[in-house]
Amino acid sequence: MSTISLRIPESLHKKARDLAKKEKTSINQLVSSALAEKVSALITEEYIETRANRASKDKFRKALTKVANVEPDESDK
Repeated sequence: MSTISLRIPESLHKKARDLAKKEKTSINQLVSSALAEKVSALITEEYIETRANRASKDKFRKALTKVANVEPDESDK
């Protein structure tokens, strides 16, 4: 585990303290979870952007030609 010192506005600290109490967890756990969610979202965004940059409209159109042109099942409408 690492320790970081973080300066945040008192109003944000109070809200975090209140939320942690409501969730029956520590402020450390709340902040760790929030940071993990943000890091995950940013990594996911980067991954999707990397994949999108490899995309090819021509390959997509070619793949679509292999899909049967049929009406969807009634349950899928």
